[in-house]
Amino acid sequence: MQARRHDADADHHGIDLAPMLDFVLNLLIFFIIITSFVKQSGTQVVRPDGKTGVNVATGNILIAIRPNGDVWMDRRKVPINQVRSVIERMHSERPEDTVVITADEKSEAGIMTQVMDQVRAGGIATVSVATKGVGG
Repeated sequence: MQARRHDADADHHGIDLAPMLDFVLNLLIFFIIITSFVKQSGTQVVRPDGKTGVNVATGNILIAIRPNGDVWMDRRKVPINQVRSVIERMHSERPEDTVVITADEKSEAGIMTQVMDQVRAGGIATVSVATKGVGG
């Protein structure tokens, strides 16, 4: 038998991609975790003062109601009659989610009631209303 010779040039087969793949995987995990914490309705509203509000730690689906009555969910304007279908889709993907409605202080209470009815019809019973803070 003939012994193999170890040649330094023969071991170099190309670029080692393992460190780059580790970096990309860590970056992907980081962005997945961050996006699960960042929830936005997609519009700015002025929340009313709440004297008897209670801090609620949950609330993964945010719905914003503008002063003119526009309803925003998932960074897009949604007609009131389509809120139920959007909630049903989101609820089927993540059944443990709850809803927080952020209504502008100048929006009509009737629109908020219609949105709450649509959310409950979509299968989510826990609906909270956001205010500026506990005690004003």
